Amino acid sequence: MQTVTVSEQGQLVIPLDIRRQLGITAGCQLTLVLENAGFRVEVKQSRPPTRPEDGYGLLVCKHPDERHLADFDAAQAMRDAE
Repeated sequence: MQTVTVSEQGQLVIPLDIRRQLGITAGCQLTLVLENAGFRVEVKQSRPPTRPEDGYGLLVCKHPDERHLADFDAAQAMRDAE
């Protein structure tokens, strides 16, 4: 059993070894279930970590002669792909 401290903002840090065992990564959703005088945490959704090379080729410049920063907007490219 490990003890953590709650910050003034109500945040706590889940120890690394527990995050690894449960597959908790950034963006995971956790469910808190009240039980008696405490609570239980359940991993609702686990997302595999991404690597920079996973996004290779995602952005393509439509006009190679006229490149603008807006042509490389990753968020817009993902919305267009949907």
